[in-house]
Amino acid sequence: MMSAGAAAARGLSVLLLEKNSILGKKLRITGGGRCNITNATFKNRELLEKYTNASPFLFSPFSKHAVKETLDFFTRLELLTKTEAEKRVFPVSEKAEDVANTLVEYLADQKVTVVANCQVKSMSTKDSKIALLKTSTGTYEAKSYILAAGGNSRPETGSNGEGYKLLEGLGLKVIHPEPSLVPITLNEPGLKKLSGVSIPDTTISIYQDELLVKKARGKILFTHNGLSGPGILNLSSYIGEGLKHGPIILKLNLTPDYTDEKLSTWLKETLVEEANKKIKNIFTEILLSSMAEAVLGKCQIDPDRKCNTITRNERHLLITTIRGFSVKVKGLLGPDKAVVASGGLDLTELDFTNMSVKKMPNLYVVGDLLNINRPSGGYSLQLCWTTGFVAGSSLLSE
Repeated sequence: MMSAGAAAARGLSVLLLEKNSILGKKLRITGGGRCNITNATFKNRELLEKYTNASPFLFSPFSKHAVKETLDFFTRLELLTKTEAEKRVFPVSEKAEDVANTLVEYLADQKVTVVANCQVKSMSTKDSKIALLKTSTGTYEAKSYILAAGGNSRPETGSNGEGYKLLEGLGLKVIHPEPSLVPITLNEPGLKKLSGVSIPDTTISIYQDELLVKKARGKILFTHNGLSGPGILNLSSYIGEGLKHGPIILKLNLTPDYTDEKLSTWLKETLVEEANKKIKNIFTEILLSSMAEAVLGKCQIDPDRKCNTITRNERHLLITTIRGFSVKVKGLLGPDKAVVASGGLDLTELDFTNMSVKKMPNLYVVGDLLNINRPSGGYSLQLCWTTGFVAGSSLLSE
């Protein structure tokens, strides 16, 4: 939609072929239905660090359209936004539908022609250019073509990997995609009662063979069979890779702002001050009640015991558990639950000054089809806004 609008805004005749019955089907569910539009990191060099190995390729497109341009774009379209924790930008309405509908109205204003329920079957070439498309509704010819088919995460929205097949059919190199930002499952049946519990801030450490593999900090959410939330999603690729080599243990520091000494002092003093209280009732200052009971369960301490019965060893065990709540990882959920997938078109195939394929200069590839890893937090949609705008803007030079 960004590509089509950007091209039409420059006076070009634009036809958008949409496989689904409506535009923006995946956009309408992103961010848990709230739509994390972008991340309010306005310094490009700092922003591009989030795209890791792909960052050298992205300096050119992000110099033309980055976070400021995205926010200005939606402001012009009268979509109000707000910035939350970790610089995540959301619509004020907290409705992803509003973002999608804003773009649909934008396309209508730019007189983009939309053909819905149209699935591209193949792309034919002539003289090193795309010559025509064969689709479920007929054939189409154009001077330029932009492929924005999405990756293979959330296939029920249409992102089922068909775009990769089209690219491979043209002889282009595609890195096999795997779920990247994806929830994990646990071998912890006793934690099912925590389903729905969210912890806004925790440190997550990945251990394999008792060695620390990776550590990060963020929000986590307990699900009916595991863990999700930005903190987990951003580590899921490391967890997935580690599971290929053996069991993975996660340790959750439930009080990341407390040092061992501070937590020890707090607990020692609280046990004395609240001597006649039940142990389960003293943690409200630092833990949710459900999480406190889970900690006591791991320590095999009866939650109804009086504070004055807690031994020194049990106190140390509580501190260790709160600072390193250990869970065994079972695996990753599949592409149907992934936010994005890693893999995609090899970046060396593209000219990033205009997002065109080097071997086929009238074909442009954007968004999730590219082999670009990025964390949760608005970076995926910003990649789409940027690459989409640059591709749509570059068609004039053809």
